[in-house]
Amino acid sequence: MANHSATKKDSRQAAKRRDTNRYYGKTTRNAIRDLKELKDEKTQGEQLPSVISMIDKLAKRGIIHKNKAANLKSKLSKRTVVKA
Repeated sequence: MANHSATKKDSRQAAKRRDTNRYYGKTTRNAIRDLKELKDEKTQGEQLPSVISMIDKLAKRGIIHKNKAANLKSKLSKRTVVKA
């Protein structure tokens, strides 16, 4: 454990950030899983924008890499193509 007060504070902040990032990451993974499990194409099309928004927020916060976000969005979009 750190000895300086500033280092102790940084350690506390890092733990708080780690917990927050894990929460957002897990929530997004669950949303992706739920979207993949849906059978109805109309429902998939309705939920896709919100899941893509969640993925974009993870990339913006630096929780996942921007290329990983792009890959996830691409795969989900291909999977949930709504036939017009």
